[in-house]
Amino acid sequence: MLAVLTTLLLFLLLFGPQVWIRHVMQRYNTPIAEIPGTGGELARHLLNRFELNDVGVEATAPGNDHYDPKTRTVRLSPDYFTGKSLTSMVITAHEVGHALQHKMHYQPLYLRWKLALMAAVAEKIASFVLVIFPLVAVLVRLPAVGLLMFIAGITILILPVIVHLITLPVEWDASFHRALPILIQGDYIPSSAIPIARQILMAAAFTYVAASLASLLNIYRWIAFLRR
Repeated sequence: MLAVLTTLLLFLLLFGPQVWIRHVMQRYNTPIAEIPGTGGELARHLLNRFELNDVGVEATAPGNDHYDPKTRTVRLSPDYFTGKSLTSMVITAHEVGHALQHKMHYQPLYLRWKLALMAAVAEKIASFVLVIFPLVAVLVRLPAVGLLMFIAGITILILPVIVHLITLPVEWDASFHRALPILIQGDYIPSSAIPIARQILMAAAFTYVAASLASLLNIYRWIAFLRR
C-alpha cells in the first residue's frame, strides 16, 4: 500500500504541474478578434519600441518558445507567432522580457545561459561515465575507482537541476518585472485580463519547476538502475 501511495505521489509531483501548465496555456489560446495583431507582430512592435531593432523574431517548433541570446532572436511557437490570443500576447511579452534582460546586462540571464550550455554537455558525459564505470571497476580491480566514477556521474547529473533552479528567478523577472508591466502600462490587454495574464505567466514559470523534478527523477533512475 505504501509503495502504491509513494508511486502516486511521485506521479502527481512529476506530471501534475505539466498537466496544469498545458491546461492553462490551451484554455487561453482561443483567438480574440479584438486583439489587433499576432504574437509575432507584437514582438516586433515591442522590440522596436525598446530600441531592440537588431533582435529578430521567428517561428520555432511548438512548445519551444525562447529568446536566444547568441543569435539575439525571439522565437515563438507557430500558434503564438500567428495567433491573436491572450496566451500568445503574454508569452510573446515574456520572451521580449528576456531580450530586455539581455540589453540591460541582467547577470542571472548570462549565468543561466552559460550553465545551460555546460549542463547539456555534462549530461552526456555523465551518462557515458555511469554506463562504463562498472566495467572500469572490474578491469582495474579497484572498487574505489568505480565508486569515484559513480559519484562523479551523479554529481554531473545534478547540474541540470541547478540550472533549472537558477532559471526560476530569471523567468520570474522576465514575467512579472518586465512582461506584465509592459502589457498593463501599454494597454495591450484589457484590465479584466490582467489576472489571466498572471496565471499564464505563473504557468510559464512552473515549466521549470516541472523540469527540475524531471531532472531529479533522472538521477533517481540512474541510482536505481546501478543498484541492481
